[in-house]
Amino acid sequence: MSYVDWLRRWALAALLMLVALCCLPNNASAVSALTKTEPKVTADSSVDSYGRDSPRSTMQNFVKALSDKDMALVEKYLDEDFLKKQKDPEIIINNLTIALDKGGRLQPVLSISDKSEGDLADKLPSDLEKVGTIEINIEKIDLLLIRKTDANGVVYWQISKDTLDKLPTNLKENRTTLAEELGLDFWADKQIMGHEISDLISLVILIAVGLSVIWVGLWIVWGVFAFLYPKIRGKAFAIPSKALLPLSVVILASIFSEMMVQMGVPVTLRTAVTRGVEVVEWLATAWLVLRVIDAVFVRAENNSRKHKRLEQVSILNLFRKVAKALMVIVAVIIIFGNLGFDLTTGIAALGVGGLALAFGAQKTIENLIGSVVVVADRPIRVGDYCRFGTMEGTVIDIGIRSSRIRTLNRTVVTVPNGEFSAMQIENYDARDMFYFYHHLYLKRSANPDEIGRLINDLQLFLENHVYTNDEWTLVRLSELRQDAFVIEMRCYLHAADVTAFWKKQSELLVDVLNEVAQYDVEHALPSQEISLKSDHDKEPTTPENAV
Repeated sequence: MSYVDWLRRWALAALLMLVALCCLPNNASAVSALTKTEPKVTADSSVDSYGRDSPRSTMQNFVKALSDKDMALVEKYLDEDFLKKQKDPEIIINNLTIALDKGGRLQPVLSISDKSEGDLADKLPSDLEKVGTIEINIEKIDLLLIRKTDANGVVYWQISKDTLDKLPTNLKENRTTLAEELGLDFWADKQIMGHEISDLISLVILIAVGLSVIWVGLWIVWGVFAFLYPKIRGKAFAIPSKALLPLSVVILASIFSEMMVQMGVPVTLRTAVTRGVEVVEWLATAWLVLRVIDAVFVRAENNSRKHKRLEQVSILNLFRKVAKALMVIVAVIIIFGNLGFDLTTGIAALGVGGLALAFGAQKTIENLIGSVVVVADRPIRVGDYCRFGTMEGTVIDIGIRSSRIRTLNRTVVTVPNGEFSAMQIENYDARDMFYFYHHLYLKRSANPDEIGRLINDLQLFLENHVYTNDEWTLVRLSELRQDAFVIEMRCYLHAADVTAFWKKQSELLVDVLNEVAQYDVEHALPSQEISLKSDHDKEPTTPENAV
């Protein structure tokens, strides 16, 4: 791999991981389904003024309030009945914030219910919703929301007292964050996009280091297998090195959320980055699958060329493009679905458009399917001599849309694969032996005993001939015509192809003629008698025959 290729691939992987930073809360206005950042007071009495109408919106706005360090607003998302019994609600808020930063693992945004009644199939009471867990001091606490209704009948959700009551009291921030470990805490007071610059820089460093370690580790493992596998199995290692970089990104994305927890990344930043990590994970998975598709089909194409099945190469190339296109479509649908877009209308439009395209390109699709049938069923291959319809010739190409046959007149006939696959095709090259079938016509003047002796001797002659085999040999008197005895000869000849058969057939016919020449028989030839009469031979005119 050249230095330029290595740098390009590394930059692409880094770009994929840094997409996570583009999905931060304050920068997510483009994704309307995920953003309910600013709780707005509304005149509609049926809507909660703090955006707590569903578990998803409650957690989104709660994390936004934590990010803005608006403790008065954070208090609105905690169980009000529990806070009223506390002497100092700020201690509860501080304990919850520290607990979330230390060991809070919130569920992905889109996996939290966005319905006002919550997820009724989660096997919890109807007024409770689990949105994550908190692991602190070797204790695992469920992060629960409770549904309430105010005096005006407005439904809203708050963090349950069952969760707040289980939190350790007087928690202190005694854990060193990643930014402090890296010596970046001097930027603690400066923020960008609602997060401290030191935390953002430390996150980028974590991504770069994690990706480098995983990528180098995979290269070492791949190198060991690439060295040992050919020695043990006697063939090349099939996994291409191009798959290592996307695989590294997939592995990093799958463990990145836990890495952020262990490295002390604040929960507000973790929640924002998790959205981007999910997108990157799917992008990297699609990238990895595309690499695998390329490797599998390239290997299949090489095997087809090795075994001289050239007709399969074009079809495999088509399948590779179709598989990659489908993979890209699936990845786009999943990624936009993770971003919160409603894809129902888009998928329906795609289906209608695909149906219209299918009707408009019906013949093209028919030919594509026909080419698949021709290659899969393999009635013919390139180089075979065949009869199709009323024509015959040698197949010179089986393409994606059509097949080409060179006829005996050296012209090239192009037949659409849709029609070609529906034809009755007689493949002469598929024969394991060739059929010899001819007749002898002998004059009726021959002695019947001589004819019988000739038939018996011809039977033995064909059975013992060097060109015939033991499959089936028959010599018989098949017909008694007015002008000839008809002797039928049947047998099979071994030949590599039709040209060799024609040569052997000619030699065998000459041998048969030489054998027949030893008997007192004559070949019957087409004949015609012409009678000529002179004027003297005419009958005299008499009154009886006069006109």
